[in-house]
Amino acid sequence: MLNARDILETITMIQDEHLDVRTITMGISLLDCCHSDVDVMCQRVYDKITRYAKDLVRTGEQIEKELGIPIINKRISVTPAAMILASCDDKDAVKLAKTLERAAVTCGVNFLGGFSALVQKGFGPGDKELIEAIPEALSVTDHICSSVNIGSTKAGINMDAVALMGKVVRRSAELTADRDCIGPAKLVVFCNAPEDNPFMAGAFHGAGEPDCVINVGVSGPGVVRAALAKAGDCDLTAVADLIKKTAFKITRMGQLVATEASRRLGVPFGIVDLSLAPTPAIGDSVAHILEEMGLECCGCHGTTAALALLNDAVKKGGVMASSHVGGLSGAFIPVTEDAGMIDAARCGALTLNKLEAMTAVCSVGLDMINIPGDTPAEVISAIIADEAAIGMVNSKTTAVRVIPAIGKQVGEELSFGGLLGSGPVMPLSTYSPAKFIGRGGRIPAPMQSLKN
Repeated sequence: MLNARDILETITMIQDEHLDVRTITMGISLLDCCHSDVDVMCQRVYDKITRYAKDLVRTGEQIEKELGIPIINKRISVTPAAMILASCDDKDAVKLAKTLERAAVTCGVNFLGGFSALVQKGFGPGDKELIEAIPEALSVTDHICSSVNIGSTKAGINMDAVALMGKVVRRSAELTADRDCIGPAKLVVFCNAPEDNPFMAGAFHGAGEPDCVINVGVSGPGVVRAALAKAGDCDLTAVADLIKKTAFKITRMGQLVATEASRRLGVPFGIVDLSLAPTPAIGDSVAHILEEMGLECCGCHGTTAALALLNDAVKKGGVMASSHVGGLSGAFIPVTEDAGMIDAARCGALTLNKLEAMTAVCSVGLDMINIPGDTPAEVISAIIADEAAIGMVNSKTTAVRVIPAIGKQVGEELSFGGLLGSGPVMPLSTYSPAKFIGRGGRIPAPMQSLKN
């Protein structure tokens, strides 16, 4: 039962602590759009997306206005495009990307995800064509996001795909160098990619999903930080308990918005993603939560332990508040998208090595990290391989979204604007992994894969 205190608390969370629903994402299956003629296929894709998602933005805005809950983004995710492309005689992936862009513009969404391929065990029809087209596709579109899953706990790591993705990331940066290298900011390389992720740039609509579904991603780092600030000096058991209670409140709001959007759009409700998604705004930072726990600066010794506590408490609190939890669900640590992370990277407290350690206990991985513009492709591939190994061995999702800052060196800055933020170019090891990456083949699945 609602009382005045609960209502006032929620108002404070929204007005002063940056509480919002980060995204309503409509997942749409394109499997029935397959056709041997690429033009027919593209028309089917456009028609289906615009038919299903024509009211998505309007409905989100209505819910936002009626409930007083900010809904920052309205997005679409689609079946991995490589699967659709496989049916075509002429596998023109860029033409498909432009079709998806046209559909995104027509529907008025801010991003459309799913220009993707799943190659954890090898390349199927359409996979290489799509992957090789990613740099051009991202350079000629504004709303399209891409992802490639190169490994899993069950399959191991496809090192041929890892080697290819290092080149793709670098080429994406080169083709968008005149726009602060925005291309790779819309490209994620996954291990154990979830099929129901509502967050960009890694969202796609998995083959096991319904024909159409509504997934919601919540956010509230500022709310958690404010709750810890009010709690004062207490032990870490009490800190964990407070985060759980706060995550429950945040997720209940997400569940409300998800079920209401599902009802109004006539589309099944899928999941609520519990992830604490930061922004560059002051007061909306995961790093500041860790510092509120007692760290002088995010990145110092103790950061990994504090993040593990936060991630676990968010899951425990959130899972009780929603009928279906999925996606990534935890705490994001994107460097350029988090005000506290940006500051920690600028002062040198936060390094790539520390970020890699943190990814072993948080939601995703090395996210939105600017690296020197002259970084060789094989070094990017090695960063991807390291992160995929953490995900594979620990049976969790990990990902890499790094941006080679073409023409810039360590200490210089890239600025993307909006939620993508800005940040310094971070240093990398200059020793070469080229021979290791050049071996190709597959890293076998670990013993954890044998669970039958």
